[in-house]
Amino acid sequence: MDAGGNEDIHPVPIKTVDQQQMTALHRMRSSWMAERIKRLNSLRGLLREFGIFITVGPHNVVPKAWEAIEDADSGVPDGLRPVLAEACRELRDIEARIKVAEKQIQAIAKQTPAVELLMSIPGVGLLTATALVAFLGDIRRFRSGRHLASYLGLTPREYSSGLKRYLGRISKRGDGYLRTLLIHGARSTLTHAHKRVPDHFRDWAHQLEARVTHNKAAVAVANKMARMIWAVWSKHDEYSSPAVTAQ
Repeated sequence: MDAGGNEDIHPVPIKTVDQQQMTALHRMRSSWMAERIKRLNSLRGLLREFGIFITVGPHNVVPKAWEAIEDADSGVPDGLRPVLAEACRELRDIEARIKVAEKQIQAIAKQTPAVELLMSIPGVGLLTATALVAFLGDIRRFRSGRHLASYLGLTPREYSSGLKRYLGRISKRGDGYLRTLLIHGARSTLTHAHKRVPDHFRDWAHQLEARVTHNKAAVAVANKMARMIWAVWSKHDEYSSPAVTAQ
């Protein structure tokens, strides 16, 4: 039997031009973000060797590095100053490229109704919503939210034998970029759960973090978010959750 006649093999959906465009923007932005982090760490490390310590944070490095380069008494060797200045200019150029990509993503998002629906879910921002639309395409290819969570690698591996069931770590299958965005969104939800008006989802997340470690809670919240994404997207209805009443 050939692959075409095998019902167990799911066909890979073909991306539309709009999806490919959005995917390319995300890939380019992700590549520039990785390059930016590498350059920032390299610049901080070089300056640290000369006794100049810069606090962690992308917005601190270039301004502080410029101050050290322009200060004659900073301890930076004169032969190294032009190279460090060029590194700062390269970082600013990379940041400008990232802003261009983000501007284009935002412009395309305004023309995509599904993005606004997905952004109604706690923890799902512009980047996550547009990435989901670009990489997944038609949500109807997934039978349920559980299948979507499994596709994204957010469900535990099962090591069962006989009547004993063992669940291990998450499978980490599927697209790592989407999974990373969802887990970052879950971390943000956990961080701000007690600061926002509590609803059932945020209240559940807050109580979960009190019982397990932060990382486990983040993965569990990301799994829950994947199921909510499927429900909102497939039903074309914005997220809504009743507020938790004080007792």
